[in-house]
Amino acid sequence: MLWVKAFHIIFMVTWFAGLFYLPRLFVYHATADDRIGAERFKVMERKLFHGIMTPGAVLTIASGLWMMMDYAWAAYAHAGWFQLKLALALVLIAYHVYCGRLVAAFRDDNNRRGHIYYRWFNEFPVLLLIAVVVLVVVRPF
Repeated sequence: MLWVKAFHIIFMVTWFAGLFYLPRLFVYHATADDRIGAERFKVMERKLFHGIMTPGAVLTIASGLWMMMDYAWAAYAHAGWFQLKLALALVLIAYHVYCGRLVAAFRDDNNRRGHIYYRWFNEFPVLLLIAVVVLVVVRPF
C-alpha cells in the first residue's frame, strides 16, 4: 500500500502543477493581442489540460479511491479531517472541470474574463493545497 500512496502523491503533484500553471496561461492568453500568440496559448492550454492535468487528476483519484477502499475508509470514515479532505477533493475536481470549460472558451474565442480575474483564479488551488496537506499531516479534528 505504500507504493499506492507514493504514486498517489506523485500523481497529485502532477495534477497540481497543471492547476497552478493553466490559470497563469489564462492570464497571458487574456492579454494576448496578436493572433499568433493567442493560437500558441490555445495549443499550450489544450496540451496541458488534456495531456498532463487530466491524466494526473484521474490517476490521483483512482489511487486515492484504491487507498480508501483498502484501508482508509474503515480507519478514517468518521474522522472530521478525512471527511473535509474528501470534500476539498470534490472542490478540486469541480475546479478542474471549470478549467476545462475555460480552455474550451478560449479555444472558441469566447473568453469573457480579463487577466485580473485569472490572476485571482490562479490563487484558489494554492489555498486548497495548503488545506489538504495540513488536514492530512496534522489531522486537526
